[in-house]
Amino acid sequence: MSRPVPVARQVLALQVLVVVALVVASLGLAAYDARRDARTDATSQALAIARSVADSPAVLTALATADPSAELQPFAERVRRDTDVDFVTIMAPDRTRYTHPDPANIGKPFIGDLGRAPQGEAFTQEYAGTLGPSMRAVVPVVDTGRGQRGDAVVALVSVGITVTAIDRRLRDDLAAIAVAAGVVLAVGLTGAWLVSRRLRRQTHGMGELEMARMYEYYNAVLHAVREGLLLVDPDGRVQLVNDEARRLLDLPDDAEGRLLADLGLPPGLVEAAQGSTAEADDVYAAGDRLLVVSSSPASWRGRDVGAVVSLRDHTELRSVTGELDVVRGLTDSLRAQTHEAANRLHTVVSLVEMGRPEQAVAFATEELELTQRLADEVVDATGDPVVAALLLGKSAEARERGIELDVSGHLPPTDVPGRDLVTVIGNLVDNAFDAVADREGAAVRRVAVELDAESGRPVVRVDDSGPGLSDDEAVHVLERGWTTKAEGRGVGLALVGQVARRHGGEVRIDRSALGGATFTVTLGADA
Repeated sequence: MSRPVPVARQVLALQVLVVVALVVASLGLAAYDARRDARTDATSQALAIARSVADSPAVLTALATADPSAELQPFAERVRRDTDVDFVTIMAPDRTRYTHPDPANIGKPFIGDLGRAPQGEAFTQEYAGTLGPSMRAVVPVVDTGRGQRGDAVVALVSVGITVTAIDRRLRDDLAAIAVAAGVVLAVGLTGAWLVSRRLRRQTHGMGELEMARMYEYYNAVLHAVREGLLLVDPDGRVQLVNDEARRLLDLPDDAEGRLLADLGLPPGLVEAAQGSTAEADDVYAAGDRLLVVSSSPASWRGRDVGAVVSLRDHTELRSVTGELDVVRGLTDSLRAQTHEAANRLHTVVSLVEMGRPEQAVAFATEELELTQRLADEVVDATGDPVVAALLLGKSAEARERGIELDVSGHLPPTDVPGRDLVTVIGNLVDNAFDAVADREGAAVRRVAVELDAESGRPVVRVDDSGPGLSDDEAVHVLERGWTTKAEGRGVGLALVGQVARRHGGEVRIDRSALGGATFTVTLGADA
């Protein structure tokens, strides 16, 4: 299958055809106009010369002689040569020639119309005489009152320029017109070539069918893919956005053509989209969603044309990952407790073997009471088994990390899904653990979790004895998830904020009585 003719080549052919047609048409019109002007000028010239001859006193003087031709013939020939006309004929009113370029025609009748020249009016015409077709003028010679003649017409003067001579002059004019037409044609063809070259560069040498097919496929793919796509030009303006990107970023209908920074998007996402280096699978919080963003600068033949940004909704996956982390934490806790249980069992067996059964029973009972008391406290604090399992796992982790974890209060049954409660409590506790663990040299590392309810709305409060937050950090701490990369730091607090907003609640950050920070999350019914 042959490749379609590129659009640029088609446009070039059309432009060349139009330019050539215009130049040829203009050349024809110019030639026609030059020919008409040449004949008009020749007629005007013949008429002026004829009037000058008719008004010459020498003509009247010669006419009064017995042989007018003797004086008029040299005079007429001298005028003809000086004015570069083809004939100057002086004749009697009865058409008898007194002069002629060919002396053999003197005395013969003038051939051609005289119009109203015998009645005293000038007359012009194109006529084929003895010298061929010519533009001629006939002017009467009038005696203005000398002798007995009065104002009568005593002779006629005919001056003519042959069409051959006119065409000979016209050829010189047409040569200049042809040169001008050639220059115009060259300029037009050069302009058409430059336009075609630019069009070929912009269309990448594709034909109209290829461009139409590309647009159809491109439009279909943009609306069919499940990833959000943004195309941004080097100035940071959105040039293209598909339906999924509009949904994920809550973009307005007029987003295309606007600056990315003016669309209310997370600053980190805007910075990544406008960056000069490729970024892969970075996590950003936008509204109630966590988005995995990949951006890559786009170039064509070494020229920067902007950036391509792809977006994927990571919210559900992140929630499932959070639950998986809880399960992993529980698994690790169970593994640690298995080792502790094995150690305690060896201790009990050794006490029995040593003949001290009373101490063995006391040791085992004490350990069981501590474990049961912790489990009872956690289960009493929440009616959700998933949340209870989370807190038991965090208790085991706290013991391993040397952190004192207190769980108090009571969380009544609620419409908030256990997954969301796990997200809030798990991330707040992890954040508190990191805060107290980072505080080196602290005598007490303590985290307190308080579960409560206000008007049926669950309230989760987590205090820590860490370094706390400054006023500026407290204002912007929930925004850090917008710019945090995929390493995971800061994303947890962004998730907490998302859950709170999704359930019509809020997150409040205060100074803790333990010396660190207090995060209070109030949740409501599903919005």
